[in-house]
Amino acid sequence: MKKIIFITTFTCIFISAIAQQRMTPELLLSLGRVSGVGITKDSTGVVFTVSTPNVDENKSKKKTYLISLEGGTAKEIADSNDYVKDEHISPDGKYILTAEDVKLRKVFGKDFYPDLAKSTAQIYDQLGYRHWDEWEDGAFSHVFYHRVDKSGERKDIMAGQPYDCPQKPFGGKEDFIWSANGNIIYVTKPKTGTQYALSTNTDIFSYNLTTGVTTNLTAGLEGYDLAPAYSSQGQLAWFSMKREGYEADKQDIMVNTGSSKINLTQYWDGTVEGFKWSLDGRNIYFYAPVDGTLQLFVVDYPGLTMKVPEVKQITHGDFDITELVGQVGNTMVVTRTDMNHAAELYTVDLTNGNMKQLSHVNDDTYGKISLGKFQRRYVTTTDGKKMLVWMIFPPGFDSAKKYPALLYCQGGPQSPLTQFYSFRWNMQLMAANGYIIVAPNRRGMYGHGQEWNEAISKDWGGQVIKDYLSAIDDASKEAYIDKNRRGCVGASYGGYSVYYLAGVHNNRFKTFIAHDGVFDLKSMSGTTEELWFTNWEMGGYYWQKNNKTAQKSFTQFNPSNYVDKWNTPILIVQGGKDFRVPIEQGLQAFQAAQLRGIKSKLLYLPDENHWVLKPQNALVWQREFYKWLKETL
Repeated sequence: MKKIIFITTFTCIFISAIAQQRMTPELLLSLGRVSGVGITKDSTGVVFTVSTPNVDENKSKKKTYLISLEGGTAKEIADSNDYVKDEHISPDGKYILTAEDVKLRKVFGKDFYPDLAKSTAQIYDQLGYRHWDEWEDGAFSHVFYHRVDKSGERKDIMAGQPYDCPQKPFGGKEDFIWSANGNIIYVTKPKTGTQYALSTNTDIFSYNLTTGVTTNLTAGLEGYDLAPAYSSQGQLAWFSMKREGYEADKQDIMVNTGSSKINLTQYWDGTVEGFKWSLDGRNIYFYAPVDGTLQLFVVDYPGLTMKVPEVKQITHGDFDITELVGQVGNTMVVTRTDMNHAAELYTVDLTNGNMKQLSHVNDDTYGKISLGKFQRRYVTTTDGKKMLVWMIFPPGFDSAKKYPALLYCQGGPQSPLTQFYSFRWNMQLMAANGYIIVAPNRRGMYGHGQEWNEAISKDWGGQVIKDYLSAIDDASKEAYIDKNRRGCVGASYGGYSVYYLAGVHNNRFKTFIAHDGVFDLKSMSGTTEELWFTNWEMGGYYWQKNNKTAQKSFTQFNPSNYVDKWNTPILIVQGGKDFRVPIEQGLQAFQAAQLRGIKSKLLYLPDENHWVLKPQNALVWQREFYKWLKETL
């Protein structure tokens, strides 16, 4: 009897110990990353992929699965095309679309001088010479079509044009599709060189296979036009922004009725992230930021009537809808995350918003660890506005104890700070290491109206910096936050925020971490590749002495101008292939800190861009991140 009691007690203790494990960098990297492919042809199941990093091979491996809409165990399959319709096969089944690179321009020394085959020279006479993480090599991605049976010739529908489709750097197969009547629809930016670097004006074109004639379907629309998609009734919808040069403009859903263009979300004060036509073509489902989350909405398509389209929110809760996979009847399959859980497939009842988890890729892992809690906090800003601040707490949080805190500065500068699940800036992992995370929805965050979102442009070091300080000051009123152990971390614009706050924080913070942050606005504007970005955000060029807005940006809002006030340890991370926030930004910041005699460290990632994509580099990043915090906080 005593032996049985001992075994039972030991087992309970052992199970409890397992349940009390916390998230680690290695465990985080082992999670499967779920992405939907589509609904099966017979409408009974869902195909999805799971990508998992392999540390030993230093790359990710992807597998494809099929799961019934009724739930159950997913089974691995070899090819999704056996189950899901291939959107790149023409409606009549005769042709297939592909994208391939075509060399159109001379760039390399050997292109100009064939007798110098070993030359590594690159020669440019205009801007657009590099983009995101690649140098221009004179080749452009073009759309081809050819017969499915491989008979006949392949035809380049963009022959001779120095434009890209898919769009670089983030375009994919969604950039070229078939229309209902068999035309090829594709997205490109019909600009080159310096004009390409200054413009966001992409357009949607239609190519007629019979006549070879190309028509611009979005002529006169000056901003981004992206993601074309046809309804079952033959109407074309797409994303559209109004203003050229403004990447974070309100993103609306436009529909081409044939005789006119209708903006379905014009009167709705939000910006759309992703959309999908309803099966009957009468509505469009979309997800969008709202109050610190991403939720599912529906907007009706009124056709040619004068009725104003109605937008309704379908789901509610502290989670993010991150992808619309497909619809079956009154059910929409989506992917969903929150700050404690990576993406999984869920079904949504479109009549009431009820959700049910469909895939369970990471359940076993989460079942073995303790998860911290997150909660909403609303803070009054210095100009009297209400600001949402996410508070994330360590597992086993005890309000009677004191904890170090991290102010998390989101990138963008315009982006939603929602219930996202990042495999680098992971809130759960930060909390598991014993830190309380303070994550404010400061100016520039989608989901709080377009005015709130736009307030950050041309004011990078203004009200938004006050918002950060309001968030950390308000949270620090709580007895459980140790005001002597506060840090500040962020990447991209968040890295800019770290550099700026390092000069104006008035000893609030004990340590800083900046990843690919903007340190010097003048050199940033002189070396970044998408010039429309700095032009819009700074209000012009640094040499425009009579431009008060630009001069304020390049002087008052320039972090490098406050280095004389730096007095706090700082870890600086910089990607060598980051052409958006180029290498000199991190190197200048590290050099300044070293020359000031400030405890500092440089983590340089020569083969990473604005992100960290290689598994072993990701682990180095995580280990250095927490090592620095342990040393300095």
